Amino acid sequence: MKKALSCISLLIAFTGFSQTSISPLDCVDHFYHGVASGDPLDDAVIIWTRITPDDFTSPVLVSYKMALDTGMTNLVSEGSMLTDNTRDYTVKFDVTGLSPDTYYYFEFSGLGSNSVRGRTKTAPIGNVDSLRFAVVSCANLEAGYFNVYDVVSQRNDVDAVLMLGDYIYEYEEGGYSQDLSIDRVFDPTHETVSLDDYRLRYSVYHMDQALQKLHQNYPWICVWDDHESANDAYTDGAENHDGSEGLWSDRKLDAQRAYFEWLPIRQKAQNNFEIYRKFEYGNLLDLIMVDTRLHGRNEQGVNENDPGRTLLGTDQYQWLTNELSSSSAQWKVLGNQVVFAPITVFSIPINGDAWDGYPAERDNVLQYVYDNNIENFTVITGDVHTSWAFNLEEFGANLGIEFVTPSVTSPGAPINGGGILTIENPHIKFVELTKHGFFILDLNQQRAQADWFFVDQIDQVNDSYAWVKSLYSNSGEMQLYETTSASIPALKYDVPLAPACPRVQDVTLVPEIETPTLIGIYPNPVSAHLTVHFSTVQSAQHFITIYELSGKEIRTFEVSSNATNSTLSVLNLSSLPSGVYLLELENSDGQSTMTRFVKQ
Repeated sequence: MKKALSCISLLIAFTGFSQTSISPLDCVDHFYHGVASGDPLDDAVIIWTRITPDDFTSPVLVSYKMALDTGMTNLVSEGSMLTDNTRDYTVKFDVTGLSPDTYYYFEFSGLGSNSVRGRTKTAPIGNVDSLRFAVVSCANLEAGYFNVYDVVSQRNDVDAVLMLGDYIYEYEEGGYSQDLSIDRVFDPTHETVSLDDYRLRYSVYHMDQALQKLHQNYPWICVWDDHESANDAYTDGAENHDGSEGLWSDRKLDAQRAYFEWLPIRQKAQNNFEIYRKFEYGNLLDLIMVDTRLHGRNEQGVNENDPGRTLLGTDQYQWLTNELSSSSAQWKVLGNQVVFAPITVFSIPINGDAWDGYPAERDNVLQYVYDNNIENFTVITGDVHTSWAFNLEEFGANLGIEFVTPSVTSPGAPINGGGILTIENPHIKFVELTKHGFFILDLNQQRAQADWFFVDQIDQVNDSYAWVKSLYSNSGEMQLYETTSASIPALKYDVPLAPACPRVQDVTLVPEIETPTLIGIYPNPVSAHLTVHFSTVQSAQHFITIYELSGKEIRTFEVSSNATNSTLSVLNLSSLPSGVYLLELENSDGQSTMTRFVKQ
């Protein structure tokens, strides 16, 4: 069995130690965070990677190739760009001039290495018979393994992955639903507040091999919810933010910037971090993705019956209604973070963070759907870590349907008591409160169907899962019915997945890596506390030595490590004079790696 590499974060503050399982592939060099694609159009797609430089003070040239085959011989596009620490060495290309409804393979190269190849797919145009999407949300790294992502990867039967928020969690180690029986903890170990905190958290998430594989093989369409910034966030603040953590406006901007750096999302313009946008899939689907969290949301729990309260903001609401009116697609699907349908107990709404806390705006949306005869209005939702299906009923009419995906790992309810809710809420057609999983949204000209699948466990790496429930609505009817089987994918999805390792590794055996490998340093430039993110195969003593550029040794730190992802608090550089320095990481066998960093 091959020995796995592992990531180790060295956090500069005081002594501490934690262990996680996140580990990069040992056939990869420099491109440890994998590849990804997203925001597919009929003629373009975003492709993404992150390169780990040899020198963290210098820019790196990264090139890409896109082809119709895994051998990368039938090339359709190529290009290059410089990346550096101002974007955390992430790389994004908006590859244009592509053909609709076509699979492509892509790879990156830089510093003498190739990345793994990715596989992506453009959106179709014209008459479209059917579409399928995997819908996921709420992936807490400390709560369990990302078996959901692994299962979806293996299925190989969807056009894209729809991530409806909580891609990361901002909490400190042990801050939310940590499973102490597994070897996964947050890096940094403190709550993410600054830009470098969020960057490091994304870096660790992207080391998860199940997440890497799902990004590698499917385009993703993503929106954030609250945990990409802070719990129960709204436009001007968050429940999990206080004055000791600085200005909310600064933290929100840092969270948004890191999100756009680390995810394959198309940016509308420089310094524009808006995520509401539309995707056209021929005549079958208009997918309208909205931001119900950071753009226009008023604070939760305040004057909930005020008719002026907003979840979307005036401009986004106007944009949404315009998109609904102008759509000629069979299905209008609203990609949304929080539950749209009402849920009450003794006539009292139970979730003020959802649309229930903004009833006037929900009524406005439904009134617009009713007044303008918007057909096949369908809402898909994440956030609540549980599975639901609703009829959206208002004004004595069936105006739409809603499907809610369970979480990847975040906890739901301890027991499945959801059946009681259906007594007072007959528009609830399915509820399951305890299981982790995903649903497949299957669309054709006749009906929209959601198929819920639940994984067996998240406390061990395991790819066992089962189909549990399917509900559908006929086109034009918007009334949910249960069916006894999951939808069947078309043969068009029988296209090879991308290979696990880079091209050069397909023909050349790589010797086992013993030299410790630097993954990242945060922040750079540094003023006081430095985080060194590295990988090692040794559970042994390591040494970090700081040198002047002349070679004069400043100080050496001995750090304990093991061959799993660990956090060690060691270095305080506040007394180091300003300038450029060398940092050497050495293992107990004398093998080492070196980089440069800037002290400001």
